Amino acid sequence: MTAGPRPAHRPGVLRRMLDASLPYQLLTFAVFAAGWELYAREWGGLLIPTFTETVQATAELLGTAELWQAMYVSNQALVLGFGIAVVVGVPAGIVLGRFRALERLADVYLNILLVTPMAAIIPLLVMSVGFGLASRVILVTIFSIVMVVVNSRAGVRQVDPSLIEMARSFGATERRIWARVLLPGALPAIMTGIRLGIGRAVTGMVIVELLMVSTALGGLILEYRGLFKAPLLYGTIVIILAEALLLISVARWGERRLTGWARTTMARSAR
Repeated sequence: MTAGPRPAHRPGVLRRMLDASLPYQLLTFAVFAAGWELYAREWGGLLIPTFTETVQATAELLGTAELWQAMYVSNQALVLGFGIAVVVGVPAGIVLGRFRALERLADVYLNILLVTPMAAIIPLLVMSVGFGLASRVILVTIFSIVMVVVNSRAGVRQVDPSLIEMARSFGATERRIWARVLLPGALPAIMTGIRLGIGRAVTGMVIVELLMVSTALGGLILEYRGLFKAPLLYGTIVIILAEALLLISVARWGERRLTGWARTTMARSAR
């Protein structure tokens, strides 16, 4: 009697934990925290708090209404600016990737946005829009939209032209080519652009508050710096970094959910 196929051996919990990146990330963080603590105790002085002081200040800040009010004000510009960047940037990048004539017209403006120091745009915004929410939203949009447009365009470019020709040979209309070939093929690059754009949006949110409007999180940073409250200053920066990492993790999760088929296809083609 022939035995049936043996079930695949599933690795144990310990092996899966060792294969995961979390233990290595925790080890790296522990080494970084220990090095920070030792350096600050020996050579830090007044301007560099220890790791434990920073943790205590971060916990203290999280319990204050001042921080949450600043987070609310800052994230208004972040949500609106990044939302505009996605709503405008994804279609614009797809269209530029599909139609080369439009790309030749818009390419110079994309290059300008890529090489121009964004801090130099702030005086222009102040003169034309003022110090309100609109100027902060515009700067966050400018910071993040370039990544979204460029990656969306690259996603359309990397779609195999033979797939488009095959779809046309079977009588597919331009609408079906967009829906069945171009958009699914460009989706991984689009999600990558959104993930990178989030980081740029957080950067723009903080820079505009530091250089243009001393309010919200940027105002807290300037206040704690002026009063030499180093633990609170570092704690505010830690909270901003934690928010950025959380948003990027959410975007990476969405990328895995929406583009899991792409990894499956690449794995099959590699066999």
